Amino acid sequence: MKSMSNRLFLTFMLLLGTILAVLMIVIGQLFPVYIEQYNEQATTEIRASMDQVIDERKMDLTKEDQEALYAAQAMERDESLLNYVRARLYGVLAILFTITLILIAIISRYMIRNFTAPIDNVTETALELAKGNYRARAQENEHERMIPLSHSINILARNLQDITTIREVEEERLKTLIENMGSSLMMIGREGNISIVNRVFLERFGMQLDDVQGKVFRTIGLPKSLEQFIDHVFLTEMPYRQQIKMEVQQELYNKEVYGAPVIGDHGRWLGVVIVMHDITELVRLEQIRKDFVANVSHELRTPITSIKGFSETLLDGAYKDEKMLISFLEIIYKESNRLQMLIQDLLELSKIEQHGFTVNIMPMGLQDVLIRGAELTAPRLDEKNMSFQVDIERDVQVMGDANRIIQIVTNLITNAITYSSENTTVSIRLKENETHGIIEIEDQGIGIEKHEIARVFERFYRVDRARSRNSGGTGLGLAIVKHLVEAHHGRIQVESEVGIGTKMIVMIPKN
Repeated sequence: MKSMSNRLFLTFMLLLGTILAVLMIVIGQLFPVYIEQYNEQATTEIRASMDQVIDERKMDLTKEDQEALYAAQAMERDESLLNYVRARLYGVLAILFTITLILIAIISRYMIRNFTAPIDNVTETALELAKGNYRARAQENEHERMIPLSHSINILARNLQDITTIREVEEERLKTLIENMGSSLMMIGREGNISIVNRVFLERFGMQLDDVQGKVFRTIGLPKSLEQFIDHVFLTEMPYRQQIKMEVQQELYNKEVYGAPVIGDHGRWLGVVIVMHDITELVRLEQIRKDFVANVSHELRTPITSIKGFSETLLDGAYKDEKMLISFLEIIYKESNRLQMLIQDLLELSKIEQHGFTVNIMPMGLQDVLIRGAELTAPRLDEKNMSFQVDIERDVQVMGDANRIIQIVTNLITNAITYSSENTTVSIRLKENETHGIIEIEDQGIGIEKHEIARVFERFYRVDRARSRNSGGTGLGLAIVKHLVEAHHGRIQVESEVGIGTKMIVMIPKN
């Protein structure tokens, strides 16, 4: 930046040029006075010379002739002399003016540059710092008077750079923390405009940042219960916590919402911050736990009550009737078997759900597993006069535990038989795609309502409680199946229509 030195140089040269021009004008004004004095002196000398010549030659001239001769000689001499002297004077003055101006310009330019360059450099550095370029530095030159200023500017620049670096690191940490926290976060200004939302909030509510940033929170379509919570925090200006059930995109969620006012410097109230923890899964698991305790109690109470009742009847004297004795013993035996199956399934499920449970995975073929599962369930199939329809084009090799997959297939076929009417068919298919071997088991049973499909893998959940209990089922089979499939890193899907049937699709990875 050279504007300062250029302006100073131009100002100095303009001032100096003005002074020299005035000086030349003054000299030009004094020039006629000097010429007049010179003419008077020269006229006196010419008169004396001419008088001497007239006397020597003894010329007889009148007074008037002498005066005319003097005047003619003076005019001729004055004219030529005046022109000559004027030209020489102006030439000398012009040369002196030019030389003087050039010398002064060179010297002043050097001096001005020498003294203003550090100031220009410091000014340019300060402007760069004002623009946000904190890497700019001023030159610390040899001028003692400028060293403190340059050094101070450089210290300021380094401090600003350090502060900016720290601020950028802190902002990046805060941004990373906000974006990667598992809870939804929203900060609302004192006017009700949303200033900060994180990625989790946008994903949970299915929104885009442009649709939310800077908008009033009441205009973006938040659930009414959440809007009421935010209004409460605004009105009370106190921290508040509440569990809220809200509907988002036609799904119900349970949220634990925490709101608190944001207080700035000097106690200035800036707005509120809202943090939402999704506790839907916790609520669901708590409900499942309660249902599990209630169902276990119910399932155990039924056979125990039967066994206890018939035992008391026998002890009261019914054992004397042989026919009644055999009938009661058969009932007790049947209920004890049911109780044993329930306990075994509970132990099996508990074992599978334990942390660290693994299966013995190795290469195996699914064809033999399906055939073995059909053989194990054939007696129950015959009891209902049902039949198998098997569609296996070729064997499919997967990575799995043969015993556990037989358990999966047996449970699924047993379920298909249980929920199907007599004289129907259970279809067994074996397919594959690029990554999985696929087992399909389809029945022609009662089917499952769409809203119940997601719950069929819960413990003790039954689509038709009376039919499944009468068939001897424990209600834990599908829960065991799901855990075993997940232990193989596979997937299980359900397709069902009420009154038509249900298809269970199990996918086991090949590698």
